[in-house]
Amino acid sequence: MTGAETSGQDRARRTTAVALSYACEVDLVRNAAALLRAHLAGRSPSPLPSAATMWPRPLRAVWKEQALNQRGGMWRAIRGLNLREKVRAAAEDDPLLAEVGTQLEGLHASRHGHRNRGKLYEKYVPAPDAVVFEGESSPALFGLPKGHWINLSFASGTGVRIQPDRMAEVRQMERDERSVGERALAFGDAVLELLEHHHGPAAEEAPRLRGAARWIGREDGLLPYRPPWPRKPRPEQTITMVGLSLLGFALAAIPWTVAYKSRFLFDHPKLGVLSWVVAAMFAAAAVYRVGFRALQLPGRAAAAPGVAAAIAAVIVWQVQGPVVEHFYPGDAYARYQRQYTDECLAAGPYRIDAVQSHVEDEVLVVRPISGDPTLRLGPAREAGTDPLRPLDRTTRTVLEEYGC
Repeated sequence: MTGAETSGQDRARRTTAVALSYACEVDLVRNAAALLRAHLAGRSPSPLPSAATMWPRPLRAVWKEQALNQRGGMWRAIRGLNLREKVRAAAEDDPLLAEVGTQLEGLHASRHGHRNRGKLYEKYVPAPDAVVFEGESSPALFGLPKGHWINLSFASGTGVRIQPDRMAEVRQMERDERSVGERALAFGDAVLELLEHHHGPAAEEAPRLRGAARWIGREDGLLPYRPPWPRKPRPEQTITMVGLSLLGFALAAIPWTVAYKSRFLFDHPKLGVLSWVVAAMFAAAAVYRVGFRALQLPGRAAAAPGVAAAIAAVIVWQVQGPVVEHFYPGDAYARYQRQYTDECLAAGPYRIDAVQSHVEDEVLVVRPISGDPTLRLGPAREAGTDPLRPLDRTTRTVLEEYGC
C-alpha cells in the first residue's frame, strides 16, 4: 500500500469518526430533551429513546457527507427544543433547572450563529489601489438588509466582505457555531444532574448502544476505504472505461430492441420507455461498480476488462436483433409458419407450401390448394406480441381437428 493510500485511508477513518460523533451528539440532545419534557410534565419518559438512524450500506457515503455538513442534524434537533419558556417558568426555585436553561440558551445561540452568520456580509465596490476589503458598500436593493441574499446576489459591486460595523458580532457567531458540540454535552450533563437530584441515582448498568453509536471504534466496517477515481486516467484505464461503456450501452439497448421489434413500444409507449430507462440506470450502475474495480488493476492488466467488454458489446449488439426477431416474427406469414405449420399443421393440407395466403384488414386468409376450408386468423399486423387466433367457427373447427 502506498503512502498516499495510507494517508487517504486514515483521513477517511477520521472523517467517519467525526460523523459518528456528530450523530451521537444529536442523540444526546434529543434524549435529554425528551427526559426534560417528561420531568417538566410530571410523567414517565418514553421507554424507547431515540437513536440516530444509520442509512443502508449503499447510501452510507451520502450519510457521512450529510452528517459532516449538517453536524449530524444538530441544527434541526436544536430547532425542536421549544422548552425555553417552560424552563424559565420552572427555574425560579431550582438552581439545577436554571443551569439547564443556561445550557439550552447556549444551544440556541449556536443555531442562531449557524443560521445568521452569513447575513452579516455585504457586497462592496473595492477602492482602486486599496488593500483587501477596503471600498464603498453597495447600496441595498428594495430596502432589504445588506446581508439579504438578494443584495448578496444582485447588488452592484464585485466583492463580498463582513460589514465593517459588525465584525465583533460575526466573530461571536463563529465561536457560538463551533462550540455547539461542547454545549450539547454540557446540556446533556445538566439534564442528567437534574434528573439524578429529583429521581434518584443513575442506573448502574451502562445503557446498550443503539443506532450510530454501535459503530464507534468500527469505522472501517461502517464505511470501508475506497481509493478515489483517478483524476487523470492512464491509457489502459481509458480503454477499460470505453469498453465497459460500450457494453453498458449495448445491454441497455436490449429492452428498446425488444419493445420496438414486438410493437410493445407502439402499443404501450410509456411502459416501454420506462423499462428502457430502468435498464439504462442498471447498466450505468453496473459500469460504475465494475469499472471502479477494474481501474485498480496494475499496469497493462487494467486494459484487459475493457477489451473483453468491447468484444462482448459487439457480440451483444449483433445478436440481439436476430434473437428478438426469432421470438417476434416481423410479418403474419412468418408468425403463421412459426405458430402452426411448424407444429400441428406440418403434415396436413395447410402446410406452408400447400396454401395460398394474403392479408386483408389485419386478417390472414389461408386458402389450401386442395380445396379444404379456408382459415381466417388474426390479428395479422407487423410484429406484435399477440399470437394468431381463429376468427370464425370454421377456422376454430379445423384447428381443433388438427390438435392446435
